[in-house]
Amino acid sequence: MTHTLTLQSIEPVTHDTYHLVFNKPDGYEYTPGQACDFALAKDGWRDEQRPFTFTGLPTEPTLEFVIKSYPDHDGVTDQIAGLQMTDQVEISDAWGAIEDKGPGVFIAGGAGITPFVAVLKRRLQTHGSLEGCQLVFSNKSEKDIILRDTFTSMPGLTCHFVVTDDPDSEFAREKIDKDFLRGIVADTDGPIYVCGPELMIEDIVAALHALGVAEARIVTEDLD
Repeated sequence: MTHTLTLQSIEPVTHDTYHLVFNKPDGYEYTPGQACDFALAKDGWRDEQRPFTFTGLPTEPTLEFVIKSYPDHDGVTDQIAGLQMTDQVEISDAWGAIEDKGPGVFIAGGAGITPFVAVLKRRLQTHGSLEGCQLVFSNKSEKDIILRDTFTSMPGLTCHFVVTDDPDSEFAREKIDKDFLRGIVADTDGPIYVCGPELMIEDIVAALHALGVAEARIVTEDLD
């Protein structure tokens, strides 16, 4: 089923990422971590659907997204920065494999962080702390870290930032690999959530297997 939303607000989160708030259709439901197919409600764009994740909570009266704009793609995300109040979009019913299966390790690359935003918000709302949760978040540079202050201020959440293209950063590292994950994984027997580009997910899952993590503990979502 297709639902039409009207933009209520848009503001930058980083230099190329935006927080968007829309009205919430009556009866619309989703679970924290789920996404929808999202398209601009204008001629020439309705068939250009992209998967975007809800970053607000289901109990809130609006629908929220955090969307990274890719100007070089000349596609839907390139249009995001230019959206105006009252512009409309069309979304599908909610879908997605990521949901809260308990405290554990959340591993994200770039915009792959978005499914974890609502999951962590809900856990914090429900339990008052994110004790036992660790976030591993990889980006090209520090300026690309989406909602950095939000995550570092969440009580109980241990954050591990990785920056791949900024050698001067304290977080500089080529990639998230087995050696980097070894100590982090050793601290938990809970689920390990992975979301990001397809190749990154493949590499992370292979590293987790090499560390002896059972397949049943690994929860993945490819938002490419």
